[in-house]
Amino acid sequence: MKQGTQGSAGTGIPDAPARGSRVPQQQRAADVGRDRDLADGAGAVRGEHTHSETPIPRPRQVLQRPSVRGQILDALRTALVGGELTPGEVYSAPALGDRFGVSATPVREAMQQLATEGAVEVVPNRGFRVIERGARELAELAEIRALIEVPVMLRLARTVPAARWADLRPLAEGTVRAASSGCRATYAESDRAFHRAVLALAGNEQLVQIAEDLHRRAQWPLVGGPVTRGRADLVADAAEHLALLDALAAGEWDVAQSLVREHFAGAA
Repeated sequence: MKQGTQGSAGTGIPDAPARGSRVPQQQRAADVGRDRDLADGAGAVRGEHTHSETPIPRPRQVLQRPSVRGQILDALRTALVGGELTPGEVYSAPALGDRFGVSATPVREAMQQLATEGAVEVVPNRGFRVIERGARELAELAEIRALIEVPVMLRLARTVPAARWADLRPLAEGTVRAASSGCRATYAESDRAFHRAVLALAGNEQLVQIAEDLHRRAQWPLVGGPVTRGRADLVADAAEHLALLDALAAGEWDVAQSLVREHFAGAA
């Protein structure tokens, strides 16, 4: 019987190799692996990150903060449509900031957005000038809107079920209430909401965004007065929304076609 294989005192653990002896390469690799596993286990007990673990990503912190810039942008758009900001006049960011009770920075950022929308232009070292626009530009915008929206609406008239049109009736009724208030800015917002909902039925987000931009540009005030359409004009425009929905829900395609074309002709 060979006693060397039993280890010291018959414990079954191999004796350490004598000094100068060579440990087989496979044995050394096994020992290193065992030592690493023991170290990793100890680290796991202590709560430390070890090489054998998959790092756990920290949850992403989402900050919910009101957008001052967005609020100022909405306020400026309302002021523009309502005629509070006069075409041709120059307004500085600090002065508008005092008016809204904010610093000049969010006002300047909002004005830069309005510049990209064609509502104002930058005047170096002074501020922003409200664009002066005439009836010709309004007519051109109305023509472009008609080229885009009329074919889409006529196609939707033939394909969208009557129930879907009925779902839009609250929005159309909202435009009637807004028009009755006589507030041009309120009506402008409700009018865009209605047209946006109709075009959304086409399932083309790019179309909706482009049409929204054109619609907004067509609502900026013209030279010669802040209000170019009176309350009666707004009420008549809103009534066309309800008439159009009634025709679409009833499947009266010819009537819907006529109403759509008249609606955009009136926008000019």
